[in-house]
Amino acid sequence: MALWIQAQQLQGDALHQMQSLYGQHFPIEVRHYLAQWLEAQPWDAVDLENQQDEFKAKRLLDGLIQELQRKADSYDPCPLELVRCVKHILYTEQRLVQEASNASSPGSGPVDGTPQRYQQINQTFEELRVMTHDTENDLRKLQHSQEYLIIQYQESLRIQAQLSSLASIPPAERVQRESGLQSRKSTLEACNKHLELAEKHQRTLALLRKQQTVIVDDELIQWKRRQQLTGNGGPSEGGLDILQAWCEKLADMIWQNRQQIRRVEHLTQQLPIPGPTEELLTELNATVTDIISALVTSTFIIEKQPPQVLKTQTKFSATVRLLVGGKLNVHMNPPQVKATIVSEQQAKALLKNENTRNESSGEILNNNCVMEYHQTTGTLSAHFRTMSLKRIKRSDRRGAESVTEEKFTVLFESQFSVGGNELVFHVKTLSLPVVVIVHGSQDNNATATVLWDNAFSEPGRVPFVVPDKVLWPQLCEALNMKYKSEVHSDRGLSEDNLVFLAQKAFSSSSNNPEDYCNMTITWSQFNRESLPGRNFTFWQWFDGVIELMKKHLKSHWNDGAILGFLNKQQAQDMLMSKPNGTFLLRFSDSEIGGITIAWVAENPNKAGKEHSKWLVKSTLMRTEMHLAKDASKLNRNARI
Repeated sequence: MALWIQAQQLQGDALHQMQSLYGQHFPIEVRHYLAQWLEAQPWDAVDLENQQDEFKAKRLLDGLIQELQRKADSYDPCPLELVRCVKHILYTEQRLVQEASNASSPGSGPVDGTPQRYQQINQTFEELRVMTHDTENDLRKLQHSQEYLIIQYQESLRIQAQLSSLASIPPAERVQRESGLQSRKSTLEACNKHLELAEKHQRTLALLRKQQTVIVDDELIQWKRRQQLTGNGGPSEGGLDILQAWCEKLADMIWQNRQQIRRVEHLTQQLPIPGPTEELLTELNATVTDIISALVTSTFIIEKQPPQVLKTQTKFSATVRLLVGGKLNVHMNPPQVKATIVSEQQAKALLKNENTRNESSGEILNNNCVMEYHQTTGTLSAHFRTMSLKRIKRSDRRGAESVTEEKFTVLFESQFSVGGNELVFHVKTLSLPVVVIVHGSQDNNATATVLWDNAFSEPGRVPFVVPDKVLWPQLCEALNMKYKSEVHSDRGLSEDNLVFLAQKAFSSSSNNPEDYCNMTITWSQFNRESLPGRNFTFWQWFDGVIELMKKHLKSHWNDGAILGFLNKQQAQDMLMSKPNGTFLLRFSDSEIGGITIAWVAENPNKAGKEHSKWLVKSTLMRTEMHLAKDASKLNRNARI
């Protein structure tokens, strides 16, 4: 309820935005009387893209108290819409309250979730609002003065005609000349007003373009980068509501200025005036069209990426969203989006605007979807729920490249018009690179390709170029992120763990972490060349550890019972000084997904003894029985 109390104290535009969240779909009275209940419910626990979560939404819907049953009944056929609505309302309220709190405390640091750059963006929007309002007032004054001038000009022509018939009278000649001079003066004043207004629009468009660069080229690109890193186990990229609100403000102000410029053009046509105004207006019209085009094409994005390891004949989903769709009324004639899988070379050609229409590298079933407008949240999106890659056409591979190193992408494209068909847009966006597999055994190597690409790709790259080698600490960061995510653990890889991995990757014996700080590891070392004396790569071994942990030993890793990243000699050195029965678990060096138990044997030298490997694969149960025979020798309270 604390959020609702703060929300009611908002003022000005923030209060108006908050109030506009409510309507017949969700009355503000419901928010008021159920404030505490609404804010206490687990709205974020419901995945709107997962139909299986509908029972959670139904449970929330049923929780509405009896006196509001009539409103609850309106959501009964679609409980997910209720959750969508409430999540959007609470999120927006929280953002508005944070922004207002931050604005009222200029001496304090930014509120969580409202960085300093957000303040700058909002300040620029306020400046743009004032500038647009100013040019609107100037335009109205110009229109009024021009209408008056045209009337006066017509009257001047009539008087001049009369005076010309009285040319023999000297005073008439004087009046005619004075009238002509006055007319020229009025025309010159009107010309100056046209030019002044055009120059103001020029300044406004320059600031609009700068603001658009900040939002689209900085903030949206950062969001896409965070989205890419989630594929490696990074934190959630965050919602799009703030970005959409900014993009909609941009669209609104760009469109207002475009309409103003067109009205000035109309006035100029009514009263043609020699000078630079006409040329400047032509330039402004081209500029504002370019700005709105860039905004629309840049805000056609993939909200939910297709899986980056894509198996043929398997259903998958994706969601595409147009951030300015609601503001530009695109939903009035809902566009259709088409999904196509294309190769890396075809993706390069697309970005060069080369003619690649109807070219694809495979066939996707259920690849057409109409964009839907959700009134409660103001989002326009297309949800592809049951796509399936029926077949794939591979290109010729280069050198040692395997099929699991070949990258494809899903192209989403659509066409629609805005402003009563004034502008027609053909928009397209590419998914993150995907690796296509036909069998589960290829998943391991495909995941390596995806991890390397997600971790080390640069914004604005040529599809899908990544460096062939990176610094070891960079790879460590990616491996740690992936490990924690897959094992669902807060216990990541320690410095000692990373030293062990470096020793394995570089066939080194150094225990000093600093020795590896400036070393580089190549893609071949990562997942093309086998480790010395083994028939598997560094990544295949590491991925085997991940599979072992998340499927069988996650809880033991989390409570610190497994040291894991040790070689045989290190294990023996650690155990030599320990009492009988002390044991440790380490990952097998010779088997993928294997674990070794080492313990102190009952002998005078206390030499460490190792049991045969406990494998995740088919030998798991057999070796478990072997382990059971020796269980009495292990002291569970003396583990390392």
